[in-house]
Amino acid sequence: MFRLVASRVVPIAGRRFASTASFETANSTTKAVATVVAAAVGVTGLVAANTSSCDWLKPWTWFGGSTNYKQLRADIEDIIDEEAAGPLFVRLAWHSSGTFDKSSGTGGSDGGTMRFAPESSDGANAGLGKGRDLLEPLKAKYPSISYADLYTFSGVVAAEYMGCPTISWKAGRTDANDGSSCPPNGRLPDAAQGAAHVRDVFYRMGFNDREIVALIGAHSLGRCHIENSGFDGPWTRDPYGFDNDFFRLLLEETWSIRPNFTPMQYENKDKDLMMLPADMSLVFDPIFKQYVELYAKDGDLFGKDFAAAFGKLLELGVKRN
Repeated sequence: MFRLVASRVVPIAGRRFASTASFETANSTTKAVATVVAAAVGVTGLVAANTSSCDWLKPWTWFGGSTNYKQLRADIEDIIDEEAAGPLFVRLAWHSSGTFDKSSGTGGSDGGTMRFAPESSDGANAGLGKGRDLLEPLKAKYPSISYADLYTFSGVVAAEYMGCPTISWKAGRTDANDGSSCPPNGRLPDAAQGAAHVRDVFYRMGFNDREIVALIGAHSLGRCHIENSGFDGPWTRDPYGFDNDFFRLLLEETWSIRPNFTPMQYENKDKDLMMLPADMSLVFDPIFKQYVELYAKDGDLFGKDFAAAFGKLLELGVKRN
């Protein structure tokens, strides 16, 4: 995503026991394992008689709270349906993560720092307050999930709901308490720039040319809103369907600079679609163009590459043990 605008998380099915006795045996065994784990990591009070805050037959809740990701996914999908928010959530996740700097190790999705100034006021994030506001009731409903996880998970759910293959994602991001750890504004890609700028931004995060083209393929979703970015219009004729039309249209349509419009953007012959200068750099640059041609011919390959690159993007800056 530019300035504008997990494996799929599936809860492990609970085992069905033939009798109350076998249930109690399994429950006792699981508690015994939990006790050993707690002792090993120095956690006191992990095993308790009251299991209201932790399901002993669901070990994934022992340390990460008890978020029901299956239900959370369904709730996000409901918002997507009601608010046409799919592209918005993909952009929110993208921009939450796309500030990473591999040299300094700063930025990225950890911290959920877009909640705070100056990141929230970055012009590149205009309009994303709506996405954060739409997710706020879910943060209240699922208090154990961090904002950082919620923002990125919403993007995963949205992309998959609109047709993207399964994206690798896992919980564990933490939240910053204030804006002191916000990355400096200006790290996100500038849609008005060309190939050199695009490479500078994505290389800073650790992506190669093929991954860059795949990630820009997120423009198969959504549209530009003039009130947010100054740019106006959709990239494709199905802004809520994830496919390779963005690349196909880049090659098949005849593009020219839209007259009497600022900032500069391109329009097709029928004037119903638009491309940004950074989008057009993908066909002006011969190295980028070879991947555009590849994805235009093979939508399944694009989906596979996008899912891998997007999963990598959402992990940037995450500190895991």
